[in-house]
Amino acid sequence: QLQLVESGGDLVQPGGSLSLSCSASGISLDNYDIGWFRQAPGKEREGVWCISRGASRASDGRFTVSRDNAGNNVDLQMNSLKPEDTAIYYCAAGRVWGNACTLQPAAYNSWGQGTQVTVSS
Repeated sequence: QLQLVESGGDLVQPGGSLSLSCSASGISLDNYDIGWFRQAPGKEREGVWCISRGASRASDGRFTVSRDNAGNNVDLQMNSLKPEDTAIYYCAAGRVWGNACTLQPAAYNSWGQGTQVTVSS
């Protein structure tokens, strides 16, 4: 339903930080649950973290998902990066029932093209 675009992927050293951004061509994401997922070579897609409708920030360990004030984009802040964090990172949007977001990919019907994150020295 939405055309999502991720940006910010880069090569970073272990222990470094990186912020990714997800947007939908000027369409507000405030009314959507947003999930961040990643897929490494030879591995299945896995959830990183997500943010529910009505939430401005959601943290889980080294990862924080946040919305900007205008609802134009959703960021994924990653800290203390490890080589095993290397993957293509995707954002996804969905209108998920309930008061909490989910890391089940099937719950999301709009996906971005992905952005590469490489953690290496």
